[in-house]
Amino acid sequence: MPHITVRPHPVLCAEGSSFDARSGQFLCDALLKNGIALEHACEKSCACSTCHVIVHEGFDSLAPASDDEEDQLGRAWGLNVQSRLACQVVLRQQDLVIELPLYTVNLARERD
Repeated sequence: MPHITVRPHPVLCAEGSSFDARSGQFLCDALLKNGIALEHACEKSCACSTCHVIVHEGFDSLAPASDDEEDQLGRAWGLNVQSRLACQVVLRQQDLVIELPLYTVNLARERD
Protein backbone atom coordinates (compact mmCIF):
# COMPACT_ATOMS: atom_id res chain seq x y z
CA MET A 1 0.00 0.00 0.00
CA PRO A 2 1.69 3.23 -1.10
CA HIS A 3 1.89 6.20 1.23
CA ILE A 4 1.27 9.59 -0.41
CA THR A 5 2.71 12.77 1.07
CA VAL A 6 1.45 16.06 -0.35
CA ARG A 7 3.57 19.11 0.32
CA PRO A 8 1.73 22.16 1.68
CA HIS A 9 -0.27 24.17 -0.87
CA PRO A 10 -1.69 27.56 0.19
CA VAL A 11 -5.19 26.81 -1.16
CA LEU A 12 -5.68 23.06 -1.52
CA CYS A 13 -3.99 21.82 1.67
CA ALA A 14 -2.25 24.50 3.69
CA GLU A 15 -0.78 22.04 6.19
CA GLY A 16 0.11 19.43 3.59
CA SER A 17 -1.36 15.96 3.73
CA SER A 18 -0.29 12.37 4.18
CA PHE A 19 -2.33 9.23 3.60
CA ASP A 20 -2.24 5.62 2.45
CA ALA A 21 -3.72 4.79 -0.94
CA ARG A 22 -4.60 1.63 -2.79
CA SER A 23 -2.18 0.20 -5.36
CA GLY A 24 -3.74 0.30 -8.82
CA GLN A 25 -5.69 3.47 -8.03
CA PHE A 26 -5.11 6.65 -10.02
CA LEU A 27 -3.31 9.36 -8.06
CA CYS A 28 -6.03 11.90 -8.90
CA ASP A 29 -8.71 9.65 -7.39
CA ALA A 30 -6.61 9.07 -4.26
CA LEU A 31 -6.14 12.82 -3.78
CA LEU A 32 -9.83 13.55 -4.25
CA LYS A 33 -10.84 10.71 -1.90
CA ASN A 34 -8.58 12.19 0.77
CA GLY A 35 -10.06 15.68 0.64
CA ILE A 36 -7.65 17.39 -1.73
CA ALA A 37 -9.76 19.17 -4.34
CA LEU A 38 -7.30 18.83 -7.20
CA GLU A 39 -8.70 20.42 -10.34
CA HIS A 40 -9.49 17.95 -13.13
CA ALA A 41 -11.37 19.95 -15.75
CA CYS A 42 -11.49 17.17 -18.36
CA GLU A 43 -12.95 14.69 -15.85
CA LYS A 44 -9.70 12.67 -15.82
CA SER A 45 -9.61 11.89 -19.55
CA CYS A 46 -6.08 13.22 -20.25
CA ALA A 47 -7.45 16.13 -22.28
CA CYS A 48 -6.11 19.02 -20.16
CA SER A 49 -3.30 19.73 -17.72
CA THR A 50 -5.25 20.90 -14.68
CA CYS A 51 -4.31 17.86 -12.54
CA HIS A 52 -0.59 18.50 -13.04
CA VAL A 53 1.55 17.43 -10.07
CA ILE A 54 5.28 17.30 -9.45
CA VAL A 55 6.54 14.00 -8.08
CA HIS A 56 9.54 14.75 -5.83
CA GLU A 57 10.03 11.22 -4.50
CA GLY A 58 9.02 7.95 -6.14
CA PHE A 59 9.00 9.32 -9.70
CA ASP A 60 11.19 6.51 -11.09
CA SER A 61 8.77 3.88 -9.79
CA LEU A 62 5.97 5.15 -12.04
CA ALA A 63 5.17 3.83 -15.50
CA PRO A 64 6.41 6.23 -18.18
CA ALA A 65 4.05 8.94 -19.39
CA SER A 66 2.15 8.17 -22.59
CA ASP A 67 2.48 10.38 -25.66
CA ASP A 68 -0.97 11.85 -24.90
CA GLU A 69 0.09 12.72 -21.36
CA GLU A 70 3.34 14.28 -22.62
CA ASP A 71 1.35 16.40 -25.07
CA GLN A 72 -0.93 17.69 -22.30
CA LEU A 73 1.96 18.27 -19.91
CA GLY A 74 3.43 20.65 -22.49
CA ARG A 75 0.56 23.01 -21.60
CA ALA A 76 1.03 22.82 -17.81
CA TRP A 77 2.12 25.77 -15.67
CA GLY A 78 5.41 25.18 -13.83
CA LEU A 79 6.38 22.11 -15.83
CA ASN A 80 9.57 20.29 -14.86
CA VAL A 81 11.18 16.90 -15.50
CA GLN A 82 9.23 15.28 -12.65
CA SER A 83 5.83 16.56 -13.79
CA ARG A 84 2.95 14.16 -14.31
CA LEU A 85 -0.81 14.32 -14.71
CA ALA A 86 -2.44 12.85 -11.61
CA CYS A 87 -5.23 11.37 -13.75
CA GLN A 88 -2.64 9.21 -15.55
CA VAL A 89 -0.47 8.08 -12.63
CA VAL A 90 -1.38 4.58 -11.50
CA LEU A 91 -0.17 4.03 -7.95
CA ARG A 92 2.15 1.12 -7.36
CA GLN A 93 3.75 -0.02 -4.11
CA GLN A 94 6.21 2.88 -3.97
CA ASP A 95 5.55 5.82 -1.65
CA LEU A 96 5.27 9.22 -3.33
CA VAL A 97 5.98 12.78 -2.26
CA ILE A 98 4.18 15.25 -4.49
CA GLU A 99 3.77 18.97 -4.91
CA LEU A 100 0.69 20.67 -6.29
CA PRO A 101 1.67 23.62 -8.48
CA LEU A 102 0.37 27.04 -7.43
CA TYR A 103 -1.52 27.54 -10.69
CA THR A 104 -3.27 25.53 -13.38
CA VAL A 105 -4.02 26.32 -16.98
CA ASN A 106 -7.76 25.80 -17.41
CA LEU A 107 -8.69 26.90 -20.92
CA ALA A 108 -12.37 26.03 -20.43
CA ARG A 109 -12.65 28.28 -17.37
CA GLU A 110 -10.73 31.10 -19.07
CA ARG A 111 -13.31 31.23 -21.89
CA ASP A 112 -16.19 31.90 -19.47
